[in-house]
Amino acid sequence: MPKLLPRRSFISYATQSAVTLGLFGKITASYAGTFKQVPKRIGIIGLDTSHSIAFAKALNGPNPSAAYAGFSVSAAYPRGSADIESSVKRIAGYTEEVKKLGIEIVGSIDELLLKSDFILLETNDGRPHLAQAKEVIKAGKPVFIDKPVAATLSDVISIYGLAQKYKVPIFSSSSLRYMETAQEVANGKIGQVFGADTYSPATLEKTHPDLFWYGIHGVEILYTVMGKGCKELIRVSTPDTEIVVGTWADGRTGTFRGTRTGKHDYGGTAYGEKGNLVLGPFKGYDNLLDQIIAFFKSGIPPVSAEETLELYTFMEAADESKRNGGKAVQLADVYAKHNNIAQNRL
Repeated sequence: MPKLLPRRSFISYATQSAVTLGLFGKITASYAGTFKQVPKRIGIIGLDTSHSIAFAKALNGPNPSAAYAGFSVSAAYPRGSADIESSVKRIAGYTEEVKKLGIEIVGSIDELLLKSDFILLETNDGRPHLAQAKEVIKAGKPVFIDKPVAATLSDVISIYGLAQKYKVPIFSSSSLRYMETAQEVANGKIGQVFGADTYSPATLEKTHPDLFWYGIHGVEILYTVMGKGCKELIRVSTPDTEIVVGTWADGRTGTFRGTRTGKHDYGGTAYGEKGNLVLGPFKGYDNLLDQIIAFFKSGIPPVSAEETLELYTFMEAADESKRNGGKAVQLADVYAKHNNIAQNRL
């Protein structure tokens, strides 16, 4: 990420929470001594999303990438969402697909943990993620948590707090973060980033905050190119479109447009000191899986806890702005409210 101007607002309250900037430094030291052994068995929780199938095929298929050498999916616990129809109806078919890849189907997370060294928490429904992640983290297994990390900001904070408490590496990201053009911007191709506009579909699911369910993809692109440091935002909401305008502490602005009509597409534009760059197209999950396997090898998450927490605070603050008729909302206020809830659980 290119070096940007100081952004103290979000850092000041994030570091007062259970999750601090030093979190993964401590975890990684512990990890290095514990996970150098040869086991590379991956367990999957949740067969209610296409991501599970894509990852399983890439790892257990006939021609896996050399970067995945030694890693394979050993077992899967199929239980995902209990009541989101679009998820529930996938489980039976996806279970049969993974069986064909030589993956054992187990009846509980406890059983899965006995047969796995690393976990892909893929349940499409964010509501059970806290309970699922707690089992994994207490067992000391490094875990990638697919989007959304959870269905509430307080649950997200609780999960990262548990990871700190038990010194277990965790990582979460949308696959859109690793779109080639977004990574080019993050790696300095256009120099300092002055602002960005991003977009993605933003279909809604009544059990989740509006952007947690699908709009997260475009928000993840925004944070990939802008970095953390958003101070406040406003949201305009119509039946077909969501527009969120964030103001960063250094004065930059970034916008997200969530669409529910027209072409199902992802992208945007980043504006920088060396020029502007169109973001896109999205080409699939391979780049994300590369990052996951590298994370399992090193114990070092490629996205910091702080940035992930701010990203979810941004989306929760967008809901707060909507509830208040589009008024400006301070991210620090939203985080503090949900952090209080989370701290009472730890």
